[in-house]
Amino acid sequence: MHTILSALLIVYGCLAAIAALFYIPKYIQFGHTFRPCRRRHASQKRKISLVVPARNESHVIEDLFSSIEKQTYDREYFDVTVIVAQSDDLTVKMAESRGYRWVVVPDQTCKGEALDGYFHSLTQEQTEGYAAFVIIDADAVLTPDYVEELNNALEYDCHIFTTRKNIKNYLGDRGARSVFCNCSALNYPVVDDCGNNYRRLKGVPSNLCGQGLMVRKEVIQRVGGWPYRTLTEDNELRLDSYLQGFTSMYYPYAVLYTEEVVRHRDEYARRLRWVTGYTQCDRKYKKEIRNKMKREGASFFARYDCFFSLVPVIFFIVVTLLTSLAGIALTIACALLGDPLWSFALLPALLPLAIMYLLELSYCALAMRAYRDVFAPLSFREKLGTLLFAPLFMFEYFPLYVHAQILMLFHREADWKPTRRVSYRKQPERRRRSQYDKIRQYFRLRVAVAKNIRKNRKETRNRTQL
Repeated sequence: MHTILSALLIVYGCLAAIAALFYIPKYIQFGHTFRPCRRRHASQKRKISLVVPARNESHVIEDLFSSIEKQTYDREYFDVTVIVAQSDDLTVKMAESRGYRWVVVPDQTCKGEALDGYFHSLTQEQTEGYAAFVIIDADAVLTPDYVEELNNALEYDCHIFTTRKNIKNYLGDRGARSVFCNCSALNYPVVDDCGNNYRRLKGVPSNLCGQGLMVRKEVIQRVGGWPYRTLTEDNELRLDSYLQGFTSMYYPYAVLYTEEVVRHRDEYARRLRWVTGYTQCDRKYKKEIRNKMKREGASFFARYDCFFSLVPVIFFIVVTLLTSLAGIALTIACALLGDPLWSFALLPALLPLAIMYLLELSYCALAMRAYRDVFAPLSFREKLGTLLFAPLFMFEYFPLYVHAQILMLFHREADWKPTRRVSYRKQPERRRRSQYDKIRQYFRLRVAVAKNIRKNRKETRNRTQL
């Protein structure tokens, strides 16, 4: 028994060490989390177009329009275009009242089709009139200097820029957020801060997010609009940018607020679309990217980041799960055989899971540290709950990956479904009354009643005397 337990733990330790060895490039990458790019100040004012895909988004787009009206950048140097599916969409009237342009792209089934329809509606002269196009979702809220910072970002010689995402849910009441919302918010520092700074230095395409994505006009002209149709068109752009020779970077000084779903059901469906979209992109682009890297002799980090960055993580998860299952089976076998040392078999069953949890906990703590200003509105209890639950939330990506593979095996896709919106406008908070307040309120009522009684008696006496 001891021999089997020792062998199982030795095998797990060796495989886990191999996974950690292959994860060293990621450790180096994460070390640049707190080394952002330098803030630039624009030498000139450029014309920027804000593009808002807004099919059936009239109930949430008002906050975005209000934030656009508060921009510090000169209004003559940026304009707004709203993309709808039908001309009778309520968003059209809202846009017209503010002087914004609107474009109808009928029969749109995904965000990529809406954007492609808009770019093809532009003439060559109109496209030339802009320095860059910024894609903003209808549920966003812009900081007052957002467009001004976008103009500053264009001082960098890059083709594609991704900006910082804060959480819109934290602008409102406690009911606008949940532990699932808080854990989902950790995706942004993981995608943006914990890696893109190092990618920029190495010339590797940055992780991109379709919310707050800015592309120069040269990108639109070269690719001929927006030809990306997968469920994750932003990741598709990232992979294609390597083939097209586009450079990209993360500019954290341009900040907008984005909405996170509150319910786990909605969050699971959204992440399933992400995982499915990433798989679609891999099948579509990875072979061509591999061939180009061979021809050009790409750096080790470029090849690793593109093809193997998730392999050590998946390898470690699989090893952990197999070791834990083997430990559980060994524990059951020992218990059935009456071995008095059966409890020691729980060690290989629980220890790998504990190690994986602690490693993921440290990773989430790093992400929370990078996002500490965003999480500032949360109470200490919410922050602690988010940190402790976040590893379990991240573990769910493994069954999500399996779910996505099964869907694609049967030629099915995770379709887009609208999620429930919540209100972010702050309401007057009700102060919880203490016991002293309740006693004081009781005596106030008694005094008021006594005054009314005396008043009524006085009025009665006066009438009697008359």
